[in-house]
Amino acid sequence: MALDKPYKDIPGTTVFDSDMARAGYHVNQFCMTLMKAENRERFLADERAYLDEWPMTGEQKQAVLDRDYNALLKLGANVYYFGKLFFTDKVSFQKGASLMAGMSEEEYLAMMVNGGRSPEGNRYIGEKDDG
Repeated sequence: MALDKPYKDIPGTTVFDSDMARAGYHVNQFCMTLMKAENRERFLADERAYLDEWPMTGEQKQAVLDRDYNALLKLGANVYYFGKLFFTDKVSFQKGASLMAGMSEEEYLAMMVNGGRSPEGNRYIGEKDDG
């Protein structure tokens, strides 16, 4: 049974907590196999067949096939695990993050060099402003 989570309504944020870890366990384990060259080769040779070796949900498998990284986050994948998918596709982590942010790699780099995203609007909806 999930606990009440005061952080569940942070706009644009998926918090990787124990519930998400359970939901994404198999997709994250799949991603870890991509650390080995022979597994990357097998995956790229027939992605669907490789994914079908894992008891992931259909949504998780489709998100991998579509390289829909934001969907993967919502389905329990952790970016530090599915970063292996970036590298399998010969995409830098920076480029993968820019795709997730809907920015060009140059825009993403400029944002990060200048301190990252503004915290404005990132409070959870139920939070009171004590300032």
